[in-house]
Amino acid sequence: QLQASGGGLVQAGGSLRLSCAASGRTFGTMGWFRQAPGKEREWVSAMRSGDTRAYYADSAKARFTMSRDTAKNTVYLQMNSLKPEDTAVYYCAARNGRIILSEMNRAGVYDYDYWGQGTLVTVSS
Repeated sequence: QLQASGGGLVQAGGSLRLSCAASGRTFGTMGWFRQAPGKEREWVSAMRSGDTRAYYADSAKARFTMSRDTAKNTVYLQMNSLKPEDTAVYYCAARNGRIILSEMNRAGVYDYDYWGQGTLVTVSS
């Protein structure tokens, strides 16, 4: 139900835009996660349906922007000023319901119901 795309190889300081198309329905909360080799999957950003504000992990603040195109049922993650430590497989995730605002910065992998297949982002130094 979730199709992520947009990953690739980019030099440090460059930009990429990831897309996640949701098919069949609108979800209450959409999120982006990433998993670097040998590390646990970590939360990057999230946005609730009907809201304009997105929430970010500290590692993503001021560099990444999550947005939504409601007509296309697609969310995006614009990543600027990329660093080698951003190298990871990026996953989009969806939750049936809306995560309460106070939990948006703490919601983890177990708070989401559906996962995309992941798209690899490699940032070279």
